[in-house]
Amino acid sequence: MTYQWLLPEFIEDLLPREAWKLELARRGLLDLFHSPKFDLVIPPMLEYVESLQLDAGHDMDLLTFRLVDQLSGRQLGIRADMTLQAARIDAHGMNHTGVNRLCYAGSALHTRPAGLNASRELFQVGAEIYGVDGLSADLEIQELMLEALRLTGLDRVTLDVGHVGLFRSLAQWASLDNRSESQWFEVLQNKDIPALKAMAQGLAPEYGRVLARLPELNGPARVLEEARDLLPDTTDIRKALDDLASVASHFSERVPINFDLAELRGYHYHSGLVFAAYAPGCADAVARGGRYDEIGKVFGRARAATGFSLDLRELLRFLPEA
Repeated sequence: MTYQWLLPEFIEDLLPREAWKLELARRGLLDLFHSPKFDLVIPPMLEYVESLQLDAGHDMDLLTFRLVDQLSGRQLGIRADMTLQAARIDAHGMNHTGVNRLCYAGSALHTRPAGLNASRELFQVGAEIYGVDGLSADLEIQELMLEALRLTGLDRVTLDVGHVGLFRSLAQWASLDNRSESQWFEVLQNKDIPALKAMAQGLAPEYGRVLARLPELNGPARVLEEARDLLPDTTDIRKALDDLASVASHFSERVPINFDLAELRGYHYHSGLVFAAYAPGCADAVARGGRYDEIGKVFGRARAATGFSLDLRELLRFLPEA
């Protein structure tokens, strides 16, 4: 017997009450973005699959649904994230040479859910700034993210901040080859302390000691001073720690901040500060963002970029009633 009313697993309807909550939140967020002059873009759901991935085998590539185009015979992908699409629009659709601020709101699909109760259909809302190579844009986008969360009903959040450039600089300092760097990346992401200690044995003591202790640099602003004592005093590392200290100073007394110097989420495309917002009662981040200056490179036009996004479906229980 065929049950034609059944939906695929982790796919669901939004009935009137929740549909109106999401729609009003969408309108409110786009009004918020429009106020500081972010331009709205609406990318297509379908693109050639190579336009939706940075490198084969990475997380976003594995989350992308694929199908064959009946017109061209080429492989198409259903977007799993809108960030790369915004970068394509900045690089070719608008081709700005100055500062470009873009925002977007729309559905995205994942091949598998992010958690036990998560939907495979996201409603992604986000904002990006292109063409500003400096901390001012990172702080602006973090302020906008926090204001967006307040608008959705989340006014008690903790900001979690890291910097992927730290590990890149350490890998270069320790002369890690690509294979070794990937192995260290995996164990750092998993916070696998026994594996870290075992891998440290294969390096010179001064290198292994520093890399193995990287997950310990996790906590309030004082960990930045601990990092200055532990990490080598190279130009790139000093600059990264200075940027993190500026974030701590900017949000001092306003937002609780946690620094995690072993946070490598988005390592394959982020290039600097990475940040996420956490709220009471939520096991995962309610919004994420960071700097990704190289993201436009796949479209032939890499330039400074930073942004954030959130999933309104995941925030439905916090949204104000319609």
